[in-house]
Amino acid sequence: MLNLRNEFIMAPVKLGYSDGSGTVTQKHLDFYNDRSKHIGAITLEPLYMDAGLRELPTQLGIDDDNKIEGLKKLLDVIHGHGAKAIAHINHPGRIANPKIPGNYYWSSTDKACENGGAIPQMMNRDMMDSVIKMHVDAARRAEKAGFDFVELQMGHGYLMAQFLSPGVNDRTDEYGGSFENRIRFPLEVLKAVRSALTIPLIVRISGDEMTPSGFHVEDMQKFAKHLEQEGVDAIHVTAGSACSTPPWFFQHMFIPKGKTWQLAAQIKKKVKVPVIFVGRINSVRDVELLKNKYQAEYLALGRAMIADPGFVGKYLCEEPGLVRPCLACSEGCLGGVKSGKGLGCVVNPMVNTGLPSVEKVSLSKRYAVVGGGLAGMQTAISLKERGHDVVLFEKERLGGQFNLAYLPPNKESLKEIVDYYEAELQQLDVEVRMKEATRADLQSQYFDGIVMATGAVPAVPPIKGLKEYYWTEFLEDKHLPERQKVLVIGGGLIGMEVASKLVDKDNRVVIVEMLDEIARGMEMIEKAMTLKKLKAKGAEIIIKHTVTEINGIEIKIKGDEGEKLIAGVDKIVVATGMRSYHPFEGDETMPPVYFVGDALNVGKAQEAIREAYELAMTL
Repeated sequence: MLNLRNEFIMAPVKLGYSDGSGTVTQKHLDFYNDRSKHIGAITLEPLYMDAGLRELPTQLGIDDDNKIEGLKKLLDVIHGHGAKAIAHINHPGRIANPKIPGNYYWSSTDKACENGGAIPQMMNRDMMDSVIKMHVDAARRAEKAGFDFVELQMGHGYLMAQFLSPGVNDRTDEYGGSFENRIRFPLEVLKAVRSALTIPLIVRISGDEMTPSGFHVEDMQKFAKHLEQEGVDAIHVTAGSACSTPPWFFQHMFIPKGKTWQLAAQIKKKVKVPVIFVGRINSVRDVELLKNKYQAEYLALGRAMIADPGFVGKYLCEEPGLVRPCLACSEGCLGGVKSGKGLGCVVNPMVNTGLPSVEKVSLSKRYAVVGGGLAGMQTAISLKERGHDVVLFEKERLGGQFNLAYLPPNKESLKEIVDYYEAELQQLDVEVRMKEATRADLQSQYFDGIVMATGAVPAVPPIKGLKEYYWTEFLEDKHLPERQKVLVIGGGLIGMEVASKLVDKDNRVVIVEMLDEIARGMEMIEKAMTLKKLKAKGAEIIIKHTVTEINGIEIKIKGDEGEKLIAGVDKIVVATGMRSYHPFEGDETMPPVYFVGDALNVGKAQEAIREAYELAMTL
């Protein structure tokens, strides 16, 4: 047993909050402070063991003794709340970031990662000895800094997994070929680290690489027995490879939930040491299922703790409130890290924004919020939490246009944030009027201020002959045509989502986009998987063209090389962007008016929620 105060562990999640020196910053202290108040243990983001092995320019390091002082300061914060701390050390091998100057690339192979990257050197004995020493030095440094555990990364397509994987390891010496040969070097690293430490050691593995050429759960069951024999204290089971199966690595909403739990359960049957379950555990229901169905002893929470730092406290009834759900969208967390801004969160406006927590106002006022989409609901909730009296107007259905967001294939999890907001409104007893607000409703004798969260409406271009067209109607099954030719004008987020839905019913889809990039603004994993699907289904994508004229079933488009004709079109979808909707412009009889969400600037859910929370903190 790991002797934690409870069964919950925060999984390692890349933050990108360092300043380029690999040292701890105030952002790290704040982030982990908020998340260590109830949890059993915190695993820090992956710590680089050499500045030439970084995945992010802003990653935390444990490559030198000069990192110890900052790490001690961070551990004081974590330990101060009663949580234990885990140092997750990892050699990326061929996955080290090729965009970072000075990075180098070693592996079991001399072949690059499937989705790009640098060509690695196949490791020789001297390199292996160097890597073993690097692990030992980092582990000793972790113990010296005051960590309670060290976790070695041997999954997710990183260096140890590059030796374990038959689809990657193409060596012909004693470190390649058979299963026994492929596990040899990872076990050499493990033995050296185990002998160097007096604190417990955890190993993280992928239970399956989720690709035909990779290793599978039967291999990992055998490997887990070796790990147990070498004295590991727990085995942390995830899935996938950052190289060959990124959606599994990131536990994206496009892959089925629960597969990692099954893999962990299969491995658990073969060993006596504790097995840590991980992978989209983001609700009380998930926790109960894992305990009851799989008898899970330890549960690792990653993005769930980003979305709601109080997840564990709320589950244990040590903190009030509903659990704010992670949507598994990767938009704010992965997207924020990849953009260089650092980890953020779509649903939690306090992650990496510097915004304050809710404080009660000294003087309560009365506000109307017009529009019950994400921005409107967040505004109403936050205003109510601050002590204001709030009336929320919604003419159709709470959730607004975000009710369209979870209709495309594999995006069902997005509905959870709408359900959460509805439950919050009810719990806080916010008055919700299901009607369209009128000028008479919003006069100054009734309210001190009006928040316009009225969203946006489609921006339809002036195309000659455009009369009958659709927007998002085809996202609903009852409106979805079958085996027809459909032209989608606009290859942004909405256009691509509609196209993805259309090809499921064997429609022949043609997408025309005026820019030189398709799916602009789409989250990177969703974009890759959607494009792959559309290509497999035979959709035609035409970029750098505009639709100039519609004449019945014939469509004229124009690009740099002149005009083309698309014939035989049965239906047209127009998805050429949105424009803010302001229903009461210029009305001076109203109290002060504030705008949030798409009514302020057309954008994404993350921006809408942040703007709403920020406004509520200032009113």
